[in-house]
Amino acid sequence: MPRMPRDSLLDSTLALYQDPYRFIMQRCRRFGSDLFEARLLLGKTICMTGPAAARLFYDADRFMRLGAMPEPIMSTLIGHGGVQGLDDEAHRHRKHIFLSLMLPGRFEGLLERLAAQWNASIEDWAKQQEVTLYFGLHDLLARGVCAWVGVPLEGRDAPMRIREIVALFDHAGSAGIRHLWSRFSRKRAERWMAGIVADIRSGTLRPPEESIVCAIARHRDLDGQLLPPRVAAVELLNVIRPVVAVSVYILFIAHALHENPVVRETLRSAAPEYKDAFVQEVRRYYPFFPAVAARARHAFKWRGYRFPAGRRVILDLHGTNHDPRTWERPDDFEPARFLQSDGDLFNLIPQGGGHHASGHRCAGEWITLAIMKQGLDMLVHRIRYDVPEQDLRIDWSRLPALPRSRFVVRNVRPA
Repeated sequence: MPRMPRDSLLDSTLALYQDPYRFIMQRCRRFGSDLFEARLLLGKTICMTGPAAARLFYDADRFMRLGAMPEPIMSTLIGHGGVQGLDDEAHRHRKHIFLSLMLPGRFEGLLERLAAQWNASIEDWAKQQEVTLYFGLHDLLARGVCAWVGVPLEGRDAPMRIREIVALFDHAGSAGIRHLWSRFSRKRAERWMAGIVADIRSGTLRPPEESIVCAIARHRDLDGQLLPPRVAAVELLNVIRPVVAVSVYILFIAHALHENPVVRETLRSAAPEYKDAFVQEVRRYYPFFPAVAARARHAFKWRGYRFPAGRRVILDLHGTNHDPRTWERPDDFEPARFLQSDGDLFNLIPQGGGHHASGHRCAGEWITLAIMKQGLDMLVHRIRYDVPEQDLRIDWSRLPALPRSRFVVRNVRPA
């Protein structure tokens, strides 16, 4: 049996924290291997990258999600008791809530609300000397998705509620005060959502029966029981938070348009296929979330290496999206590569790999793509703006990685 490569550090947690997107990829290339072992948070962990590793990772007979995600991420980004931590039939049954949002005619209502928010935001931005796009997108997306879900977001509390939603993904990978703020925001946001669920069940609040908030408030798990209000709150946030997090991708769309002016000009008159390819290349090229975790259900061997039962395994998402065995010139931004993509379910995995219905690939991937294409259309066709001198380098040490300036624009005006 070959010996699995091992990171030389006594504990690699700090190294991972300092470079979360490139930690696994760089070490795998150094070892000449798709996997290695490291000690993370004092526990032995197998780190993997590449499409073959992704195919293994999403084999539900070998891996489970229960107890896999580190506690700091569970208490900020994901929340306890949600669909991401379930397995097998319980996972498929709960995930049906989210897959139903992808049915024809269902999420068009979200795009309509977001279009209205875009128009209102452009009108407001035109009155300001300059706008930091990342922060403006938070308000736009949060108000649109809450209206679509059926969650009230209005009055003086709205700005604070939006900041709390943003903190769930923008500060989850931070340390110190920012991480504590993310934990505090998770508790506040869950109390807010749990109160809405309780009001719906008591009849105090009566949103339309076909609304998403009602579907989650009235959902029954396999045991026939309603979700505990706090778990229902987690699932409501699992609809709202990812939509607001698409602000990261729209920011990268703006960054890609600025850095690639020839591509921007092509998009002004491009066919829909090229616009789709551009959006996919943004998802491949730019960092989103760096990795996902699972645990081995039982002991097994892969390529001669032993995976002990219960061992935590981390799959490198960003590195797989830049694997040179799959992607020619992976560090170049080339939308045209997706005009001939084979559509393999384990090559492009910014939101997970495998099948949506039967596995752990993100159920909201279609919504993400639709919101990104709408944002691209707005930035290319519906709005004009100037980009002043600023620091647009990507800060790889934070999670999510972002341009250091958060993309400042001036002289915003409707096209």
